[in-house]
Amino acid sequence: MTIKTVLVVDDSLTELTHIETIVAATGCTVLRASTGREALEIARDQLPDIIFMDIIMPEMDGYEATRRLANDPLTCNIPIIFVSSKRQKADIVWGQLQGGKGYITKPFSPSQIVDQIKAFN
Repeated sequence: MTIKTVLVVDDSLTELTHIETIVAATGCTVLRASTGREALEIARDQLPDIIFMDIIMPEMDGYEATRRLANDPLTCNIPIIFVSSKRQKADIVWGQLQGGKGYITKPFSPSQIVDQIKAFN
């Protein structure tokens, strides 16, 4: 699979812009969402190649959004990488159980984001 389109989901405009800048520098097209519900709509409509998902968001958290995407036949093959300030082992394991394929803790380095994109190329 070649990663061309990336969905970045975060309710923090600062974090959203930071990840978007890193991803755009790889030559990928970036889609943005600021809630889990918005992420579901964009993922179903645009079918990105990979999703970077925050966990703590209003309305619908990243765990629930990931669970819904992982259980939807249309989006179940899109790898979802959590990017979160939650850093306990239980958070990481729970993320995997929801369907997450990777986990990056905040603060992160640009190379951590790029490495995830490369891992799924």
